Amino acid sequence: QELCENPEFIVGGADRTDICQGALGDCWLLAAIASLTLHKETLARVVPNDQGFDRSYAGIFHFQFWQHNRWLDVVVDDRLPAVRNRLVLLHSASNNEFWSALLEKAYAKLNGSYESLKGGSTLEAMEDFTGGVGETYETKSAPTDLFNIMKKAYDRGSMMGCSIDITSSAESEAQTASGLVKGHAYSITGLEEVNYRGKKVKLIRIRNPWGQVEWNGAWSDESREWNVIDSSEKQRILQNSMDDGEFWMEFEDFKANYDKIEICNLTPDSLTDDTKRKWEVNMFEGNWIRGSTAGGCRNFIDTFWTNPQFKLTLLHADDNNDKCSVVIALMQKNRRALRKEGLDMQTIGFALYEAPADEDHLGKDFFRYNGSKARSKTYINVREISERFTLPPGNYLLVPTTFQPHDEADFIIRIFSEKAAGTMYDIYVWEYCLSISISFKQIGMHLNTKLLQLLGLRFADENYDIDFDDYLTCIVRLENMFRVFQALDKSKTGQVNMNILQV
Repeated sequence: QELCENPEFIVGGADRTDICQGALGDCWLLAAIASLTLHKETLARVVPNDQGFDRSYAGIFHFQFWQHNRWLDVVVDDRLPAVRNRLVLLHSASNNEFWSALLEKAYAKLNGSYESLKGGSTLEAMEDFTGGVGETYETKSAPTDLFNIMKKAYDRGSMMGCSIDITSSAESEAQTASGLVKGHAYSITGLEEVNYRGKKVKLIRIRNPWGQVEWNGAWSDESREWNVIDSSEKQRILQNSMDDGEFWMEFEDFKANYDKIEICNLTPDSLTDDTKRKWEVNMFEGNWIRGSTAGGCRNFIDTFWTNPQFKLTLLHADDNNDKCSVVIALMQKNRRALRKEGLDMQTIGFALYEAPADEDHLGKDFFRYNGSKARSKTYINVREISERFTLPPGNYLLVPTTFQPHDEADFIIRIFSEKAAGTMYDIYVWEYCLSISISFKQIGMHLNTKLLQLLGLRFADENYDIDFDDYLTCIVRLENMFRVFQALDKSKTGQVNMNILQV
């Protein structure tokens, strides 16, 4: 009410014209929000519409985001950054509509601050809105049927974005003569084919989250190409188009000008065939710890073997095929929230090896003399990297890594397969903690994997072995810790600091 007399949460339905960028450099997020408005069921989950400024108004609003394989409810108050009663960050074209500004605030809270939203990948936000699986295409090396792939994605409800690469920081958000902006995130909002002078022309609709600055070439809002097609088709496609940041381009012009396409699929179904699959999903959590499990990529063969290892058994081939379809997605956790500590995305990737059936954890010599059967295309500093593989049934070992050794981060891995796959969680951590863990079952102590890792890091030597003296020391300290817990539990007078748990 301090900003306008009649505030409303949503005016006339949430749509892509409600997303106008402010002073914050989060065009990647805004492009994802614009795509979200095209999918009403998904939008209703992220932005529950049973709230507003009417009788139920309590000064707070809630939103839902997918985070690390679970849905979180994020609650924010309705205080928004403003100067002279005008919003300075994300805002709607209507000055009394606030759902988009409040959504941006909730997403900033999820990630630690508004500041943490500067710069990013549209795919990241799309996954947080859907829990979907991301894929990236380079337009200059894309399949010949790229338009059909994207049309299928659009028809299936996938969310899509695009961008133009830059060669230096000076080019960031530099406007070209044709009205396009380099290093800037756009959302893809439609694909069509029209009859133009006796032939079919493929068109793509794109939106600039600035709400202005549009393509001025062929098939732009006022271009002469629209005068040649049927008037009813023109009306249907343009839909009273105006200077709102949204425009059409011929698909060949799109490929010539844009470099990257990001697609977030609600399921891992391939966009290159018509087969619909029912996917089995396995999810694991792990971490790279300096001096322990942060071994770096295979370039660093002396430490590569110390990375977490996950055993994957593909038991059955796909229907009507002799191989197994697998999608592997490696995601690093909470990196935006760590920016305030001077940390950013690690450069990550993974490799998949054929594993001997009679061995679990594999040592340095195995990786020295055996190449990978599949791997991520590149190591890159993004939140998630995913790849699709077709592999023969068998036993495999998945090794997720950072590029450099000693780089620390927490991660999750999602493994999608058409048929159920056998998996084992973090073989390496399990091995060096197994003897401690068994002793704790025996004496009534129950520890989680994180604490077992910390114990291994504290007491293991350079070969990750724990000698008998350190083993006894570890047991004594933990027994004392549990006595403290038992005493506190009886007295109900306080809590143990987490530093005690870290021994």
